[in-house]
Amino acid sequence: MSGHFPFSGKANRVSVYAFFEAHDWSLEAQEKYFEAWYQWTKDYVMNDADLKAAKGVLFSGDHFGTHADHDFHLHGYAVATRMLDLGELIKGSILPRLNHDMLHALEHDHEEWIAAANAVATEHPRPEAPEIGRYRHV
Repeated sequence: MSGHFPFSGKANRVSVYAFFEAHDWSLEAQEKYFEAWYQWTKDYVMNDADLKAAKGVLFSGDHFGTHADHDFHLHGYAVATRMLDLGELIKGSILPRLNHDMLHALEHDHEEWIAAANAVATEHPRPEAPEIGRYRHV
């Protein structure tokens, strides 16, 4: 795997948010990106008998993940936190099952998801950073 997915390696909600920040994505663009991963993951899980039995229940509710829709004390991290929760499932349960060709196809899809999120970011630009830094605990 190329390692360019935001949840690759030793990721946390700040590193995933840094991925979003590096792309200069607004919350709408982050949501578009998350939705692409969510749909891909759900489709994969529901089409694999073992994963469906073990993880299918995670896709039965309105939200995904332990931290769904929680910003915690770091403003603007809700999508990054959901992406991390989903990414942990992908990294631990799906990526090890993919062969070289499947990973290559996923990387191609990933490039399209980034392009789609960039298009949303063009329509909905990211607001300027507040005077108090985004990482400051208040």
